Amino acid sequence: MRPLLTAELRARLSDSVEKSDAAGEPDPAALAALRASGLLGTAVPARHGGAGGDAVAVNRVVEELATLDPSMAIIAFQHFAVSARIAEWGSEEQRGRLLPRLADGTWLAASAWSEQGAGAAKRNLASTGGRLADGRWRLDGAKTFATGAGVADLYLVLVQTARPAATGEGYGADGQTFFLVESGNPGLVPDLGPDLAGMRGSATGLVALDGCLVPDRDRLGPEGGAAAVIAGVRESGASLGAVSVGIARAAFDLAVRHARGHGLLDLPTVRHRLVELATRLEAARAVVERAGARASADPGAATLHSKLHASVAAEEICLDAARMLGSAGYRAGDRIGRLLSDARGIAFMGPTNDLCRDLLAASWTG
Repeated sequence: MRPLLTAELRARLSDSVEKSDAAGEPDPAALAALRASGLLGTAVPARHGGAGGDAVAVNRVVEELATLDPSMAIIAFQHFAVSARIAEWGSEEQRGRLLPRLADGTWLAASAWSEQGAGAAKRNLASTGGRLADGRWRLDGAKTFATGAGVADLYLVLVQTARPAATGEGYGADGQTFFLVESGNPGLVPDLGPDLAGMRGSATGLVALDGCLVPDRDRLGPEGGAAAVIAGVRESGASLGAVSVGIARAAFDLAVRHARGHGLLDLPTVRHRLVELATRLEAARAVVERAGARASADPGAATLHSKLHASVAAEEICLDAARMLGSAGYRAGDRIGRLLSDARGIAFMGPTNDLCRDLLAASWTG
């Protein structure tokens, strides 16, 4: 596959991944290189200054990033997701105002959907939004596991704006609304929050909403209609499985270099074992590619399957690669250990793997 990343970005990510992992936040130089790379406009339509890329293009860029730095790949994935939602659901004013800055790297976007007690399906939100007499909205609450907290310039925030008529069975609930909140808003306070075992450089943390005031023009999509926006995320074909494929590819490359460096490629058993890993990697990539191409009769299901399959495959490939490295990969801070922790983290990212299974099984259970 032809590299999609600029030479400068590749060099920055290669040099900074250990520093980011140790610090628990992205390396500023690497983040600046990502902003300057032109890649952040991948999902922005060309008429707004972007590349006009589809989900296939997004998945390929995310895989390339994840091969070098999975944490940076997650940050970019969330940026692409917000950009695509604005392109799809935003007003003409929102598109003209926001998308050019997201395309050229001036702004980095993040999502703030999760919160304590809401469940993986985001159906029990405690954060609220109320319309004021002057037409503005007041947002209050606390969001958790927001990737890019503290480094993003624009947050896509999910809150409850009306009492839900029913909890429902899908992802999200009625009465929920999305808002686009700039980082300079005094009512939005990000914090790095928990010390994660994996994806440590992703700036995943907390976002507090404390009397956060936003104009109605910053509401994304229909009032109370966030569930429809969320459903479109799955239909798009952009898949977190692309991050898993990049992680698996990095682990496989480590195993090949180890075998070559120790003269193990002369052994048929080692060669065959590596071929098995390569085949599983290619299968995971193919599933993600199919989801991005929207080649299935049910694109939403294909996206969920791609995340499930690729995340499980990546963890297994990392484990097998670690076994091949043996004691050479067992020291604290070794890359294979970091990759394994990152691979495990994908299962907990929304929709979580268990929620993916529930959503897919719903077609059989009714």
